Amino acid sequence: MSKQDQKKVDPGTMKAIGVAWTLPFELVVPTIVGGGIGYLIDRWAHTGPLLLLIIGFLGFGVGLRNMLKVANSLDAKNAK
Repeated sequence: MSKQDQKKVDPGTMKAIGVAWTLPFELVVPTIVGGGIGYLIDRWAHTGPLLLLIIGFLGFGVGLRNMLKVANSLDAKNAK
C-alpha cells in the first residue's frame, strides 16, 4: 500500500479513541479496588459482606464521578 492510499487520522479522533478506551477502566477499577478493600476489612473484622458492598458501592460512585468529569471536560472542549 502506498502512502497515497493511506488515510491520515485526525489527532483529535485518536485522542477521542484513547479516552473511549480509558472510560470503562475509570468505572471498573475503583469498584474492584473498593470491593477488595471492603472484603479484606470484612475478613479481618468478621463482619460478613457488609463492608464489601458499602465500600464497593462507594468505589462505583467515585468511578462514575470520574467518568462524568472526563465526559464534561470533553464536552466543554468540543463546545469551544
